Amino acid sequence: MEEKEEEYELIPLSPLRKLEKRIEELEKKTSLSQKEFYKDLVDIIRINQQIVNEVVKANDSLRIELARIPPRIEELVEKLNELLGYIKEAASEEVKVEERVEEKGLIKKIEELVESNKKISESLSELASNIEELEAKLKRPLILPRKPLIPKKPL
Repeated sequence: MEEKEEEYELIPLSPLRKLEKRIEELEKKTSLSQKEFYKDLVDIIRINQQIVNEVVKANDSLRIELARIPPRIEELVEKLNELLGYIKEAASEEVKVEERVEEKGLIKKIEELVESNKKISESLSELASNIEELEAKLKRPLILPRKPLIPKKPL
């Protein structure tokens, strides 16, 4: 079975309603003269032509609007790509700034470590010189003042 495709279009309903009412009136009237019948038939044809004209106008304006859409979509896509480029660029700059901040923090910590190492080396060199002095003192013979074996009597 072949399905028949129906076409759908947007048209104003008021002329269609008028046309329907006019046909209903014609059907109700049984005794019409040929002149009245032709007059009514011409009116129906005129209303029908108005409907067709309005459909054509609506169709044309719709085509014009639809023709404007693809360039606008392309423009939108270009702008979105440009925006994405800016976002990527900003993200890479942010990473670079963060790296610089981290590098500055690391440099500061390294400087602090160098300073503390200097203090430690100074302390160690002082300690080494103190130990050398102690060794020198320990290697010297110890001269103790001799006390007399007999205590002196007080006078």
